[in-house]
Amino acid sequence: MNDTLVMIMAGGRGSRLGPLTVHRSKPAVPFAGRYRIIDFALSNFVNSGYRRIYLLTQYMSSSLIKHLNRNWRLSGFGEYIEVVPAQMRLGEFWYRGTADAVYQNLNLVRDARPSHVAVFGGDHVYKFAVDQMEREHRDNHADLTVAAVPVPVADARDFGVIHVDERGRITGFVEKPEHPPEMPGRPGWALASMGNYIFRREALERALTEDAADTGSRHDFGKDVIPRLVAQGARIFAYDFAKNRIPGEPADAQPYWRDVGTIESYFTSNMELRARVPALDLYNRNWRIRTAQRDYPPARFVRGGEGLGPASVDDSLICEGSIIASAVLREVVIGYDCFVHAGAEVTDSIVLSGCDLGAGSRLHRVILDKNCKVAPGVVIGEDEAEDRARFPFVTSTGIVVLPKGTVVPATGPVILANDVAELLANEPELRRDLRPGTYTVSMQSRHSYDSAGPRFKRYGTTEALPIIDDDEI
Repeated sequence: MNDTLVMIMAGGRGSRLGPLTVHRSKPAVPFAGRYRIIDFALSNFVNSGYRRIYLLTQYMSSSLIKHLNRNWRLSGFGEYIEVVPAQMRLGEFWYRGTADAVYQNLNLVRDARPSHVAVFGGDHVYKFAVDQMEREHRDNHADLTVAAVPVPVADARDFGVIHVDERGRITGFVEKPEHPPEMPGRPGWALASMGNYIFRREALERALTEDAADTGSRHDFGKDVIPRLVAQGARIFAYDFAKNRIPGEPADAQPYWRDVGTIESYFTSNMELRARVPALDLYNRNWRIRTAQRDYPPARFVRGGEGLGPASVDDSLICEGSIIASAVLREVVIGYDCFVHAGAEVTDSIVLSGCDLGAGSRLHRVILDKNCKVAPGVVIGEDEAEDRARFPFVTSTGIVVLPKGTVVPATGPVILANDVAELLANEPELRRDLRPGTYTVSMQSRHSYDSAGPRFKRYGTTEALPIIDDDEI
């Protein structure tokens, strides 16, 4: 699709993923131990043959830009993956909505002169052969094609809900309705927009120009632009994501798409990957999910010393550079550069990179952001009442979330890294969870970028090593 331009919306704040997003945007959140959420959207486009890609960033974009600049580059004439920060090109305001983000960068569209423009979100985890959608878009001579997926009515309140006729042409579009309409012939289900669009370029430019002139608009594709196009009788079609087929996967494989916008959905999606038959196949060599290439040694599973038993691991993902020493892991995702000490037991949990779990600690249904350190003997996840009394961030279902760089001592409140504590204090929704007695702030100027994992240890010692890693954020 050489004449199609791609614009990926990568500026999402992801407030419902706090505290994982207190210092990074939602597309930059790590996933499955070694990836970032943005890697899935980018891999889909590169695997589908697209080579002109812009990423529109805004909120907390430093770590995302660093990841993209270091790991996502195309070389060749007319090929590029470029980051486009918010620039206030049209006035003293940031992006006011998804449509406004593209409108403020229409100069890029006009410079590229594409026939079509793909506008996709960068904050979902999914596999998508985009060229199949575009082929149908062109065959329909559509002004706009919207990727759609059936969802339970109870979940449809979080999506744009689509009405289609027998030909798949969209006849109605309602953004996040309080009472979502059901699909004809499928009670209990609604047809939801995935937030992924392919526009004919002229139709996109005209629609965005009209939207910008509307002083009452919220400048959002789902709330304003698409309903207006439907009302005008534009040729808008729904693309059924269920028929998308990924090369290299079995004919009966079900398409995979997850909105990981909440802690609960993020946790569930990670846990799906460590299942015996995962719903998302990361091992398909014909559809690789690309990410940073790190110079860490292989993961190690060793005895922690004389008289100690072997490491025991089942139904888990363990990333490179991590050491599991006489510990028990069941149904967990362990990121790179972690250290799990002798006698530790970790079940049904997500441990991001650079973490250190002390000897004899027991963790169940816990999410540790990067560079957390858990003292020996600490128990988390076995008594919800105790967890709620001790830890600031516990979800409604009892998942304990430790912010980046947090230290959990044997007793007493957790110790927050200085930089993270400052950011949490500036977020009203997160600040109210910081109850007195549940936290203190590091008095030793501990920064959340300081890893607690193996690179600061020689195996069996606590001797610090002056190694600086460039993959810290």
